[in-house]
Amino acid sequence: MTDGPASVLTEADALDLLARGRLEIEGRLVDASNTTLRAEITLDGLTRRCVYKPVQGERPLWDFPDGTLAGREVSAYLVSRATGWDVVPPTILREGPLGVGALQLWIDEPDTAESLIGFVPAYDVPEDWLAVANARDEDGDAYALAHADDVRLARLAVFDAVINNADRKGGHVLYPATGSIHGVDHGVSFHVEKKLRTVLWGWTGKPLIDEAQDVLTDLIAQLDSALGPVLEEHLTITEVQQVRRRARRLLRAGRFPDPPQDWPAIPWPPV
Repeated sequence: MTDGPASVLTEADALDLLARGRLEIEGRLVDASNTTLRAEITLDGLTRRCVYKPVQGERPLWDFPDGTLAGREVSAYLVSRATGWDVVPPTILREGPLGVGALQLWIDEPDTAESLIGFVPAYDVPEDWLAVANARDEDGDAYALAHADDVRLARLAVFDAVINNADRKGGHVLYPATGSIHGVDHGVSFHVEKKLRTVLWGWTGKPLIDEAQDVLTDLIAQLDSALGPVLEEHLTITEVQQVRRRARRLLRAGRFPDPPQDWPAIPWPPV
């Protein structure tokens, strides 16, 4: 049977289910640029949904080595787990019906979930939201791309800066019934060059959230010990070194980063 939505798996149980469960493909998510499949995974009578991204279905990119996107998805989860912020759902690399790929626990969103990122009328940006960019619709009406001034999104913004996420769209942020926030689709992260591209620029130049100092300090310590070698199973040594350097730069600056000048700062489409 399928476990009910009210039942929350522990992280350990979720990882065990992903690692040992039997996969049955349900269908393809057609909006994804790479082969992205929704599947059911079953272990000892427990069934959950998951996302399966086989390596062989990855579309070649000019700036990322072929066949590495699944490993970057797993690396994003490993860094998320090290921060303690739980911003990425449990994700592993394993064999599936279409070969080795990233397997990530499916996150259900309630029908009542409200996005904290989007386009709002330029004259009516909510007081607790931060404007990022201006836009006009096809009728010429003015809108603002904006997001909530919410600590959960701020954690995600710090995380994205650390992993150098090149594709933080509004649609890549999920809002489960637990009240947490999850980011997904991290295949184009961890590049050695500056490629941060996100809709979460509302805190540009502002001081980091208070908890970031301890989190980044601990993350650097983990990178210097057990986490570094684990990441090197999926990333190059230089890419792992750059994770450490980005965390140190953030910690030293104490502020959210500025948008790049030589790289599109906002992904398209933004939401």
